[in-house]
Amino acid sequence: MSLRVRFAPSPTGNLHIGGARTALFNHMLARRQGGTFILRIEDTDTGRSTPEYEAVILRELRWLDISWDEGPEVGGPHAPYRQSERAGIYAAYTQKLLEGGMAYRCTCTVERLDALRAGQEAAKQKPGYDGHCRDQNLGADCGPHVVRLRVPDQGETVVDDYFKGPVSFANAELDDMILVRTDGVPTYNFVVVVDDAHMGITHVLRGDEHLNNTPKQLLIYAALGLNPPRFGHMPLILGPDGSKLSKRHGATSVAGYREMGILPEALINYLTRLGWAHGDMEIFTKAEAVEVFSLEGVGKSPGKWDMDKLLWVNAQWMKRLAPERVAEALRPHLLARGLQVEGRDLTAVVLALRERARTLVELADGAAFFFQADQDVKRDEEAAKAFLGPDNVAMLAALADHLEGVDWTDAALETSVNQFCTAHGLKLGKVAQPARVATCGQKVGPGLFQTLTILGKETALRRLRAPAKNSA
Repeated sequence: MSLRVRFAPSPTGNLHIGGARTALFNHMLARRQGGTFILRIEDTDTGRSTPEYEAVILRELRWLDISWDEGPEVGGPHAPYRQSERAGIYAAYTQKLLEGGMAYRCTCTVERLDALRAGQEAAKQKPGYDGHCRDQNLGADCGPHVVRLRVPDQGETVVDDYFKGPVSFANAELDDMILVRTDGVPTYNFVVVVDDAHMGITHVLRGDEHLNNTPKQLLIYAALGLNPPRFGHMPLILGPDGSKLSKRHGATSVAGYREMGILPEALINYLTRLGWAHGDMEIFTKAEAVEVFSLEGVGKSPGKWDMDKLLWVNAQWMKRLAPERVAEALRPHLLARGLQVEGRDLTAVVLALRERARTLVELADGAAFFFQADQDVKRDEEAAKAFLGPDNVAMLAALADHLEGVDWTDAALETSVNQFCTAHGLKLGKVAQPARVATCGQKVGPGLFQTLTILGKETALRRLRAPAKNSA
């Protein structure tokens, strides 16, 4: 049977960074082995699931270039791919379990269960259902009830984990778990088994936090007489302090890093490298990782989130990608600042500034002066005091007059400015620093000739003359 893997998020929030890595690894494994990658939306939590969050998850997966072969907006032979639309399928499997004696109806009230738990805790026993309704053979007319799985009292359930090896769970420690609630809504572990079986999933590769669910799911497979998939639970992503990754460590969602100005190529690269390794591969495309991806390369220990490393990876990608690609990604960050970018050469802006930026946000901050009105350019007052004294103000006005008839290109401007320096007995630095402060407001910035070219002749000359006009 060809490999079939899935990613099954719940649309109760943004796409978590750990979920993105799970989706990425499943996607790459399917592409490497010529298998099928399925996206399934687990939206049975009707109180928290929303179409808006589903749309966000699909958008972020596409942003990360994680495409699916079956699922929402794609379709496939096992549709529907939203659990909220599969109630009839779950009902049929529930009936099969009831008819086969592998499940039973339970009418125990909340009050009885609370009293049972209190008594067990008082006796220092492990809380759990006592099987009160197990052998009562209650029919569909028994009134309000749940459906429970008949779990063996003896023996063990062994999870043959791809990464951890065999992990054993004593059946006596597992309750007769609820499969269907009183309101008729099936529970997570039940619908996951039904969906994975119905969709022919061969490998379930997910985060370590799901390991305790797996013996319960294996018992449901056995009750249904179905062969389970191969399970593998990948180590978690932790914060730099070794605790669970949380907001105090920074953004925890893909959307957060997107807004921070991280390129998808960089986030894919970092996430892949965080939990998987192949030789000395450090900076690589998803396609390059797919060529060599295997589960054997997945690490055994949790990965620790390192923001500095991610920023370094992102900086490498900003330099590595075609400037047109970076310009396309930069555009929304400029627009979010209310800057007018239509008709402007964003590729030239990227070439001028990307060596100094680690993120698109830093790049947009550094590029703002190119697009702002003169009065909105943020000026470093210390730099203005140091470089815009009376002598330099007069020099800049003279430079503007000198450049009036020049072809407005980097090469022509370089030649003309050097001629100006020679004529006035000045070194280039004595001209470039004041000119940079006058045009961009800062003493540190892109090269002078690039700055003048990108600003355009009219704006550049006006800003070179502005200090003289302001001091008049």
